[in-house]
Amino acid sequence: MIGRLNHVAIAVADIAAAAELYRGTLGAQVSEPKALPEHGVTTIFVDLPNTRIELLEPLGEQSPIAGFLARNPDGGIHHLCYEVADIEAACRRLVAAGARILGDGRPKTGAHGKPVIFLHPKDFAGTLVELEQA
Repeated sequence: MIGRLNHVAIAVADIAAAAELYRGTLGAQVSEPKALPEHGVTTIFVDLPNTRIELLEPLGEQSPIAGFLARNPDGGIHHLCYEVADIEAACRRLVAAGARILGDGRPKTGAHGKPVIFLHPKDFAGTLVELEQA
């Protein structure tokens, strides 16, 4: 069902400083910040030859990233994102298998303008998983 790894998301307290680490220290291509109010984050993507790194900074007090950073003040890996060919079919298969889709269970538009869902980490070896329609 899952395809290629789309990105690894890292929660950060200061997205500008984190972007400069990737740009200046590691020499990576880094996108401009993009606010996603519906997800409560500001995001930057670091392009790599084989995947991307997503840097996530909280946007507002209700941001899920704010809660993550409260528990992990230094930041860290937040989730892995895999591509799927058909997100609606993936949702049906996951629910039938007993997996929990976070939120209202329906796909939302993600940072790339494509439908995404998040899966409960307790159902996937302690890892928050995002699925994005390819």
